[in-house]
Amino acid sequence: MSELVKIKTALVSVSDKTDLVAFAKRLISHNVRIVSTGGTAKSLIEAGIDVTPISELTGFPEMMDGRVKTLHPKVHGGLLALRDKEDHVKALKDHEITPIDLVCVNLYPFESTVAQEGVTDPEAIEQIDIGGPCMIRSSAKNHRFVTCVTDPKQYDRICNDMDDNAGSTTFNLRRELAAAAFTRTAEYDTAISSWMTNRWNVTT
Repeated sequence: MSELVKIKTALVSVSDKTDLVAFAKRLISHNVRIVSTGGTAKSLIEAGIDVTPISELTGFPEMMDGRVKTLHPKVHGGLLALRDKEDHVKALKDHEITPIDLVCVNLYPFESTVAQEGVTDPEAIEQIDIGGPCMIRSSAKNHRFVTCVTDPKQYDRICNDMDDNAGSTTFNLRRELAAAAFTRTAEYDTAISSWMTNRWNVTT
C-alpha cells in the first residue's frame, strides 16, 4: 500500500467552528466532497460551500434532536473498511457504502458546560457526545486509510500536507493524528467519569 491516501470524501461535524470555513475551502480546492451534519452543514452552506447532508449519505434523517445522525453502517463502514482487503472492498460495493477518507470532528463542549455555575444534570448530560467519539475512534483505528482531525489547530498542517502531495495525506501524519485522537477521547471520557463520580458521590 502506498503511504499516501487521496482525500476524496470528508465528513465534517464540529462544535468548535473556529476556522471551519477556511478549512473547508482548502479541502474543496483539492476537489474533496464534504459531507456534514446539523449546525456544521448550516454554517458551511451559509458560507457558500457545497455540502452533502449526512441524511443523503445514510438514507436516514437526523433524528431525536440530533442524538442519532452518524451512528449508521454507511458512516462506520466507510470509515472502518480496509481498502486493500478484497472482502471489505466487496462489502463497500455490495452495500453502496462510500469510503470516507477524512473525518473532522470536535466534541460537544462537555468540559466547558460542567464548568459553568448552576448547570443542571440534564444540561450536562446533553453535552455528552456519542456519535463524535465513535467516528473519531473508527477513523483513528483505521488510520492507514483515514485522516482523523480533532482540533482546529491541526487544519493548517493537514492542508499543507495535502498541498505537498496532490491532495493526499502521508502515513506519518495520519498516525500522529490517530494518537492525538485517542488522547482526546480518553480526556473526554475521563472528564465525564469524574463529573458523574463527584456530582453523585459515586464510590467504586
